[in-house]
Amino acid sequence: MTVSSGSPAWYLRRLSRMGPREVGGRVADAVRRRRWRSARPECPSVTGARFTAVLPAGTIAAVPPDAAKRLLAEADRLMAGHAEYFGVVRDDLADPDWWYDPKTGRRAPWGYAFDVPYRDEDAVGDIKQIWELSRHQYLTVLAAAYAISGDERYAERVAGHLRSWWSANAPLRGVHWTSGIELGIRLLSWVWVRRLLDGWPGAAALFEGNPVARHQIWHHQRWLAAFPSRGSSANNHIVAEAAGQFAAACAFGWFPSSARWRADALRSLERHLRRNTFGSGLNRELASEYHGLVLELGLAAVAEADAAGVAVPASVRLVLLRMTDALAAVVDNRLRPPRQGDADDGHGLVVDGPDTDRWASLLATGDAVFGRLDWWPAAPAADVRTPLLASLIRPYAKKGIAPAVSRPAGRPDHFADAGMTILRGPEEIWCRCDGGPHGFLSIAAHAHADALSLEVRHDGVDVLADPGTYCYHGQPEWRQYFRSTLGHNTLQLDGGDQSVSGGPFLWTRHARSRVLVADTSGPSDGGTARWCAEHDGYQQAVHRRRVELTAASRELRVIDEVRGPHGSRRAVRLAFHLGPAISADLVGNRAVLTWSRDGEDRSAKLDLPGELSWRAHRGETDPPLGWYSPGFGRKEPATTLVGTGFADGAQGFTTVLGFRG
Repeated sequence: MTVSSGSPAWYLRRLSRMGPREVGGRVADAVRRRRWRSARPECPSVTGARFTAVLPAGTIAAVPPDAAKRLLAEADRLMAGHAEYFGVVRDDLADPDWWYDPKTGRRAPWGYAFDVPYRDEDAVGDIKQIWELSRHQYLTVLAAAYAISGDERYAERVAGHLRSWWSANAPLRGVHWTSGIELGIRLLSWVWVRRLLDGWPGAAALFEGNPVARHQIWHHQRWLAAFPSRGSSANNHIVAEAAGQFAAACAFGWFPSSARWRADALRSLERHLRRNTFGSGLNRELASEYHGLVLELGLAAVAEADAAGVAVPASVRLVLLRMTDALAAVVDNRLRPPRQGDADDGHGLVVDGPDTDRWASLLATGDAVFGRLDWWPAAPAADVRTPLLASLIRPYAKKGIAPAVSRPAGRPDHFADAGMTILRGPEEIWCRCDGGPHGFLSIAAHAHADALSLEVRHDGVDVLADPGTYCYHGQPEWRQYFRSTLGHNTLQLDGGDQSVSGGPFLWTRHARSRVLVADTSGPSDGGTARWCAEHDGYQQAVHRRRVELTAASRELRVIDEVRGPHGSRRAVRLAFHLGPAISADLVGNRAVLTWSRDGEDRSAKLDLPGELSWRAHRGETDPPLGWYSPGFGRKEPATTLVGTGFADGAQGFTTVLGFRG
């Protein structure tokens, strides 16, 4: 049964995942929200406010010409009113309606912010569509275009839209005051807008000389100080809240509370960066795009600290260093990270055109800030953001910035704490094996029921693909499918998921996995890499999977075992999701896979377990099956091969994927 977010059943299940301290904090939040309904203080008076966190001289000149060209092309598209968010094309950005959802045609209702039912798409519309524009990251793009070109049209458009937004979104009124992550990212955008517009004659009058702007900035920070994400919700959201609060308190430190807000936000940022990150450097949500989001937020926060001369604990830089090394370790030869867990295309700081490679950009920034290691993949700096951040962040190796640390001498491929193993073979064969925790914190909000799942790529092309995320709110059957066990390259028993969902961002029972073998050394000398793990998500049965990647034969062998009581009979479905570029000719239990890469035809054969009956599914909707989501809000048909049958007691199923020469 699908439980909608915000229903009484959902609230009860959500409450069951909280500890006493979190419950107490949320009760206090509820009392404060009631009090704030009628008590809305004015921003304290400010005199002599100045903005001093400017870019060092010569920074803009360091932007690569190709990156500048892409940025200006995107800025011109925005100036013409055109943009695309989550697969929905908009042509109304010349004068946007801040509360309008172009996907459903609905407009969010007016009222006290905490009364707005933002999870209810019928009442509000698609909240992601409404919120995304008001993160004001398209305004940082326009501001960057002004900084690069000096064309005041970009600056004037930014100023007009900020004044429009501030007028339409009074503090605590409406949907843009309901979620802390939105306020945090918006503050970070405003800091960078002010920085990038610094050469424009109207910049000071727009920000520090504008009582409306000061009022908005103060209320954003007051909100974030009062309502931090708590307990089981303290995931990437609280990192965004703390980063935005800290950035604003550094750059806009004009208020009596600024010093306290800055200190509190820095403590929160330091604590939650550590809590959200494994010792290996991978993000604990086990959702690759949130690794990128948290890393971007952390780098942006450190940039503000260094620009303002605020000391940052060494642990903050150390976490960001480890995150960057981990990212360099797990990407494939085309610099694509795993497609693991949820992904909503969220960014911490946007100053580039949409065709800029996010992961190459992060690695280029990592090179500038931390220094690349010999085993890092090549990631030439070809973005706007890297020189901007690097101009503000003091190099990690500079004396007094951080202690000497031990970094990996070779490319890591097994991350024991995260349960992630990367097997690499000849001709850029890349395989991710998942034997890690179900997710982060008690609700594991962004986890999928994907224990022991695989991703396999050949030269960056998804062969056995993780289908992705597609949506969060409003389409429960699609949300359920894309994070289900059947929606991943793993084995399902008795038609159920390995972990039990209590709603769109809530898991009430988590499958426990453990890695038994992770020997990744074989392919380097023509031998075989081996991985084995198991999980307990199915009652009275254990699913164990072994994977062997043999370099000499360019072959991947997958052995699935179901271990249960003697005489037990369990219904089995084994799924293999092919990437959208892959064509499959299935005959019996053999599928011939074909695709092309850079104009060259490629192929592989997939020998499937003969004990199961195999069918190909593509683009089915009732129920959903055979889909791939290239990004949030977008999906396209792709072939899924599903084998059905039974497992009696201890039984194994062998699959062999062989790449042709």
